[in-house]
Amino acid sequence: MARRPLPRILSTGSAQLARSRDLARTAADSATDVLHPLITISRGLRRLAAAGRHKWVGTPKDRRGPLLFLVASVVLIVALIPYGPLLAVIVLMAAAAWQGRDRTPPAPDGPDEAQGKRLESLYEALVPYFSVPEDPAPLYAHGGAWAEAFESYEFDGTGRVSHLSVRYPAYFKDAEADSRARIEQLLHAKSGRGREYRFVWDEEGNRLTVTVLPPLPTDIAAQRFVTAPGETVLGFTDPAGVQRTLPLTFGEDRRDAPPVIWRTGVRSTEPHLLAVGGPGSGTTTFLRSIALQALRHGDVLIVEGGGTGEYACLTGRAGVLGIECGLTGALAGLEWAAHETERRLVAANRARQAGLTPPEDTRRPLWLLLDRPTALGHLPAADGRPDPGTLLQIPLRHGRAAGVTVVVAEEFDAVESLGQAVLTHTRARVVLGPASATRLEAVLGTPPHTTPTPEVPPGRGYARLGAGPVHRLQVPATPDPYDEATSETDRQAVLSLLPPLITPADATEAVPDPLTKPARITTPDPVGVVAES
Repeated sequence: MARRPLPRILSTGSAQLARSRDLARTAADSATDVLHPLITISRGLRRLAAAGRHKWVGTPKDRRGPLLFLVASVVLIVALIPYGPLLAVIVLMAAAAWQGRDRTPPAPDGPDEAQGKRLESLYEALVPYFSVPEDPAPLYAHGGAWAEAFESYEFDGTGRVSHLSVRYPAYFKDAEADSRARIEQLLHAKSGRGREYRFVWDEEGNRLTVTVLPPLPTDIAAQRFVTAPGETVLGFTDPAGVQRTLPLTFGEDRRDAPPVIWRTGVRSTEPHLLAVGGPGSGTTTFLRSIALQALRHGDVLIVEGGGTGEYACLTGRAGVLGIECGLTGALAGLEWAAHETERRLVAANRARQAGLTPPEDTRRPLWLLLDRPTALGHLPAADGRPDPGTLLQIPLRHGRAAGVTVVVAEEFDAVESLGQAVLTHTRARVVLGPASATRLEAVLGTPPHTTPTPEVPPGRGYARLGAGPVHRLQVPATPDPYDEATSETDRQAVLSLLPPLITPADATEAVPDPLTKPARITTPDPVGVVAES
């Protein structure tokens, strides 16, 4: 079955909207410049009318008659003198222009006293790193002028730095990661902790740009994303990080958000993924989000090492081949997945040699989702059975050609126990939850260009696909609908994405959906009190 391309409106709509917004903004600015005198006079007339009305309301009733007579006399005198009406109109327009002027106080040319002290503190802290005794004209020196080193700066409402452009000497070792890390750590500490900073190094121009990033939205719920087959939305990131947006629904509102798209299939360069995080970081929610998206076009086999029942809502659903929580079921399921991968390879190879299209069952995607598989690793050694990780070698090595995708979620402390095959073939990486820069670099392969914060919401982290850049990531909220702490809005969002239940062949009636609210049945108890269930 050939892949159908997305409609043109979906691929070019965002660019057209951006150009339309730019044109509208340019037209509005031009119209404002042309009509500025008229706008000023209209605003002044409105203010004069409001002042006259306020004066009239504040005048006692016994004095309103003489005041009205005085105004009428002035109007009559002005009307009778030569050029009186014209002069009156000129005076009125001048008064309206004066009253309608922009009274906003001009922005200060430089920082105030507190901001200047903060910039001076940053400058003095950078002196030991950006200066050497051999420099005849140092840009950084104790007691020097910070205005030459900081080209531009901005402050937020709390008085802390929100944007800073730093010049540094050419002899600084900006090509070394350790040197850059020391500067980033210093600026992070001096500019204010608890925020996320992005550092952009311009080695050619000897400039460092520091920007405070706004928090990613956490109100994105699970929904049907506008994606093509083979595309999976891992989460959402900053607008500057990607060149694509997706239309999202927020209740009755709609807006576009930049996603992190993971492409799987035969032509994928990163066919498998590894997600790492601590307890409560959102890795289970991340796997549940991937499972709901994968069930639209493929089959899913889930191995849950924790045995907490987080995937019970998928039991018996169409496309769900199994949810294994025990060692025996996990080994059987992974062994079947290895044989299925080999079967698909043989069938596809025979079809290509015969000049035929591969069978349909070999082209339907198969997803293996493993949540904390190392929790089952110590049991096979005691019973003399194979480790579940060894059964993943064939799906990991040949999964791309066979249409098999492996997604593993594990905690930080157990990553080394996954095995060399998992760590080698999972080139798409996701880290969720609070983590140090050392852990992020160990999992992602490179440190992010932002500073991790000690406290983050669930589902918040970083993603890197292969050798690409590191993106900030916020996973869409996909909670367990069985959880009593789940809000009704998120529960209904997940329920709307679940596939229908499968009726067994030997069943005489349809299987009821366990997520629907059961009917209330009253039964008398032994003491005569009515109990409801």
